[in-house]
Amino acid sequence: MAKQQSVCSRCVSDTTIPGIKFDAEGVCNFCRMHEELEKAHQLNDENKRRFEKLIAKIKHEGRKKEYDCVVGVSGGRDSTYVLYNAIKLGLRPLAVHFDNGWNSDIAVSNIKRATTRLNVDLHTVVADWEEFKDLQKSFLKASVSDAEIPTDYAILSVLYREAANAGTRYILNGHSFRTEGIVPLGWTYMDGRYVHSVHKQFGRMRIRSFPVMSMSDLIYYTLVKRITFVNLLRYIEYDQKKAGEIMSRELGWQYYGGHHHENVYTHFFQSYLLPQKFKIDKRKVEYSALIRSGQMDREAALKDLEKPYPYDKEVVKYTISKLGLTQAQFEEIMSTPPKTFHDYATYYPLIKALRMPIKVACNLDLLPMIFYQKYLG
Repeated sequence: MAKQQSVCSRCVSDTTIPGIKFDAEGVCNFCRMHEELEKAHQLNDENKRRFEKLIAKIKHEGRKKEYDCVVGVSGGRDSTYVLYNAIKLGLRPLAVHFDNGWNSDIAVSNIKRATTRLNVDLHTVVADWEEFKDLQKSFLKASVSDAEIPTDYAILSVLYREAANAGTRYILNGHSFRTEGIVPLGWTYMDGRYVHSVHKQFGRMRIRSFPVMSMSDLIYYTLVKRITFVNLLRYIEYDQKKAGEIMSRELGWQYYGGHHHENVYTHFFQSYLLPQKFKIDKRKVEYSALIRSGQMDREAALKDLEKPYPYDKEVVKYTISKLGLTQAQFEEIMSTPPKTFHDYATYYPLIKALRMPIKVACNLDLLPMIFYQKYLG
């Protein structure tokens, strides 16, 4: 019997990634998705003209307003580079930061330096710490690999609200399929009903300090207010190393040692919780995206993946302490059998039922195409 293929012949995605499939050439479906996205968003003259028209449209619609767009900032590389390029393009963004209580000192410094040197107004939405801690602990107790969803969904909700308040239809986004890839649905899922259902079962407090969008809120923002996400990095050359060098030189930006590790909880989540409890190594998705875009050598990536995801014991200790967990409680969380979002109430059945309207919304850029690729592709 022939040996079953376990690793993509082009990238480093393997059978530990839910939903992966290999074609006759040994290439995975995530590589094929990347090819389709590249075809749609080639960095050619035609798409350059489309981008120029889009920027002109944003400027025109915002000409009588204080801001013509909103940019979410975390102090990380992607969001800082989006803010930097927004200014280079002549836009007038409002920088919005969601502070969940886990900012690293480097992240705070990066945000301050970037907004100051670029002369951009910054609006920080600060979550009530006790509320947010209760929400994060709820997701840990729920035993799902979606433990970062409280932050991710809060950021999404805050950005929509701030864009509506600013009277702009445009939120500039720092996601790039060329460097981030597509995280499989089996690893992470989010919607408002999911957040509320997990918190209702495991939480103790009401969430008052930041919005958690319902489906009706999302429909209102996208179809009524027609607020849209603009994936800026889709339209421009984005080499992570070169971008870091530019921002370091011009903005005083500093690297924080790992992908999305500008946030202490994300550092804990990606380096310890996912690998140790769920056997999930997100480097496989990130490295694969970089390999496809020519920013990383496949052999070097495979060699690096032979080593376990490195984690900092002090970060783990700090996280347990800051969440107010005893060692016994944390060990119980780590030993509880994993579950998935299918074990809780979500909007996923409705999302599947609305497949065609969602595809139309993505084609009109009312929703990011990555949404369709991930949830329905």
